[in-house]
Amino acid sequence: MLDTIILVLDSTFRLSTPLLFACLAGLFSERSGIVDIGLEGKILGAAFAAAAAAYVFQSPWIGLLAGIIVSVLLALVHGYASISQRGNQVVSGVAINFLAAGLTVLLGQAWFSQGGRTPALSPATRFESITLPFADTLANVPVLGPIYADLISGHNILVYASFAAVPLTWWIVFRTRFGLRLRAVGENPSAADTAGLSVTLLRYRATIICGILCGFSGAYLSVAQGAGFIKDMSAGKGFIALAALIFAKWKPVNAMFTCLLFGFLDALAIRLQGQEIPGIGEVPVQVFQALPYVLTVVLLAGFIGRAIPPKASGIPYVKERT
Repeated sequence: MLDTIILVLDSTFRLSTPLLFACLAGLFSERSGIVDIGLEGKILGAAFAAAAAAYVFQSPWIGLLAGIIVSVLLALVHGYASISQRGNQVVSGVAINFLAAGLTVLLGQAWFSQGGRTPALSPATRFESITLPFADTLANVPVLGPIYADLISGHNILVYASFAAVPLTWWIVFRTRFGLRLRAVGENPSAADTAGLSVTLLRYRATIICGILCGFSGAYLSVAQGAGFIKDMSAGKGFIALAALIFAKWKPVNAMFTCLLFGFLDALAIRLQGQEIPGIGEVPVQVFQALPYVLTVVLLAGFIGRAIPPKASGIPYVKERT
């Protein structure tokens, strides 16, 4: 029984990692007043760039760097359309998603001729699992040993980085001058502008941070969790991250627990595939695959209450002329 619980929780951590990176990315963007529907596109673009660069240069770190660069470039495109040109932020984000979905497959086919995929990565070109100190020694200790050796230890560095990013994000947003200014331009950009803050600069900085975190999310999918890029491998994670952000009410710690919940539902769905349920029998695989998405809608519709976003979220800022 304990082994089964540990296996499910271990999968929960791994499956929630890309969601957590993307959710924190959206948090920075929306706290500054920029709605980012394009999280999905940035994750997908980063996943392709990371896998392609890791294969060409035979280094997961170069792959991660490439993923971050591509994601930041896409974020800057969204920022230019939304901030500088004061365009519709939702339309811009959707355009980023379509652009990434088509361009990744096109470039994948042109460069590698494998139907839009990248070549499979060897273990040396991926982020491999890390064994924490004393994990092997403590493995035989009842209860606590398996929890430490099999649940806490054995993840790759990006999994640990995603959870380390939660307190860091909390500290930046709620305990630093930058975070205070970020929240100010998200709530009342006119007042922030009157106080001498550059609304444009702060929103661009938040957009770049969003791109960096989406780069981590995409690189994790293709260079850590997976062994290369496949078409549409983000599988809606950007949209689930947005749902998690709303469920968490734009707070980092809440976002972590929400992403863990969605990761747990996904892990549970994988675990239940092919299993017979008493009184029902074997349920089709598609039901379990849809379960996390259905429960996401149910939870958002019935359990979070009223979620109030930053007041200026989604509203282009036009500086008042004096």
